[in-house]
Amino acid sequence: MRPFRSAAVYLALALCANAAMAADLAALRTGDMARLVLADPPVPLPEVALLDETGATRSLAEYRGRYVVLNLWATWCAPCRTEMPQLQALQSELGGDRLAVATVAVGRNAVPAIERFFAEAGVTDLPRLRDPGQDLAAALGVFGLPVTLILDPAGREIARLTGEADWSSPEARALLAALIAG
Repeated sequence: MRPFRSAAVYLALALCANAAMAADLAALRTGDMARLVLADPPVPLPEVALLDETGATRSLAEYRGRYVVLNLWATWCAPCRTEMPQLQALQSELGGDRLAVATVAVGRNAVPAIERFFAEAGVTDLPRLRDPGQDLAAALGVFGLPVTLILDPAGREIARLTGEADWSSPEARALLAALIAG
């Protein structure tokens, strides 16, 4: 009987924590972040193989244990060109043990084109992950770019923003700082 009671207590605590986190995030949804759609309950991400710039297989599971700002983009996407330096600045400012910014180029994005895009945008510290077959994008129901997901430390989607956003805004910083402080 005791293991069942312990499991019930942990489940109740987790549900309360998720509800409290959703309420905290909802209160911080201002400016561009007002378009952030919260996932309640959090949604597990599919396990999809991604490629890095060397062609090696990578996984989003490598980011477990941290909040992740996961940006899906493409080299031909004009709004992505605006967002990428902001995401670089976000990684420089808040990235570390509690938060990471990860980028995934969706579709046919040749490595030299990605390297040129990053160089032109001044991006030096973001991963160059690729989803050439659009497997991740399809599994997530992403049909236009950019799309940015916020993942919790368990690797589950807790929020999604479709379209361009100002990731250098005080609203974005406040929302993410509240997550990693919690």
